[in-house]
Amino acid sequence: MSLELSDVKRLSMLAQIDLTEEQSAQTLDKLNGIFALVEQLSAVDTKGVEPLNHPIAMLLPDLSLRLREDTVSEPNRRDEYQQVAPATQDGLYLVPQVIE
Repeated sequence: MSLELSDVKRLSMLAQIDLTEEQSAQTLDKLNGIFALVEQLSAVDTKGVEPLNHPIAMLLPDLSLRLREDTVSEPNRRDEYQQVAPATQDGLYLVPQVIE
């Protein structure tokens, strides 16, 4: 896939970016370079390659993310915290309306 100069001008108009002819040409070259790189990456056969959960896992396969169990570790102190609030209702903080 490659873009043409008219595509860059249309995109700059949609993004409300003012580009000169020289800037449009430079942007065209950069975008076409990006598309060429994406096509090159798409050509690589990735069948049988497992996705990595972290880039370092490629170098250190024994590395596992240290995730803690999803359990409650702190006590519920909402009532304590809301005692000092100016206004609460049903466990929520009430604030003054700022937009009419």
